[in-house]
Amino acid sequence: MSSDKELMKTLNINEETLKRFREIQRDTIREAKLMNEKRKKGRIKVLGISGTARDKFDMAQEESNSETLLIKCLGYCKKLGADTELIKLRNYKIEHCKACYSTTNTQCHFYCSCYPKGTSMGDDMSNVLYDKVLWADAIIFATPVNNFNISTLMKTFIDRCISLDGSLKPANERSPKNRELNTKHMKFIELTAENNISGSGLLRRFLGKTAGIIATGHEEGASMAISNLFLTLNNFGMVFPAFSHMYAMASVCNSTHEDKKIVLSECFKEETKMLAENVMTLANNLKKLNPTIWKYDYAAN
Repeated sequence: MSSDKELMKTLNINEETLKRFREIQRDTIREAKLMNEKRKKGRIKVLGISGTARDKFDMAQEESNSETLLIKCLGYCKKLGADTELIKLRNYKIEHCKACYSTTNTQCHFYCSCYPKGTSMGDDMSNVLYDKVLWADAIIFATPVNNFNISTLMKTFIDRCISLDGSLKPANERSPKNRELNTKHMKFIELTAENNISGSGLLRRFLGKTAGIIATGHEEGASMAISNLFLTLNNFGMVFPAFSHMYAMASVCNSTHEDKKIVLSECFKEETKMLAENVMTLANNLKKLNPTIWKYDYAAN
């Protein structure tokens, strides 16, 4: 590890700025430690994320197929000893991601500095939903297939989850998008992060959480929707049990209004039960382990 003098010279920063970088690093190491300790306490906590826009009290005038299966799946998890909570994304105000992460990793912060928590600019993602994700040991995502992919609501939610994936506190809270400062902060992380010390670099807050996926639709597209979620969530650090997804499809040979009796048949109800069992089996086993057993490059830009 470089000395303070070497770091200040290399990064072209003063002592006060270096002090701030080290403060954030200490706070993140502490957060990673608490994340590990929390995992071992209490019952398994399973969060259900419903990405459907359909609501029987709204224009569709009927309940969502994907959400109905998710509710059943959460019910099975509860019978297996979990605390559960259902999040209906349509009931929350979630603004779009402003895509500052890829300019410099430390342009994106936790909590999201584009929509600061507890301010007039904050939205429900910053004020409510990030904390719901942190609460969960396992998350089951349910989405209809919309145009061969996940729903718009689910996509917006997933995009905003980037703030949970490797983001830190801003180096300057009064000017969180100071590109020059943030570039130096990222360079500091690259020079000082140690892969055997969780939180010494970028912290993935999904790390080690168990994932399950439910997709429903009228015809093809489920494989693309599931693949989209799987690749993203696994890259966030989520862990998938065997048989961690299910899709309930109808057929182009039937009219769309006939889908419900097919998709909600006993066949698919049984699949939701097995999905719940697989998610709970892995979540219970992972409870014995620290999330940081899963390795990634803490300094990756």
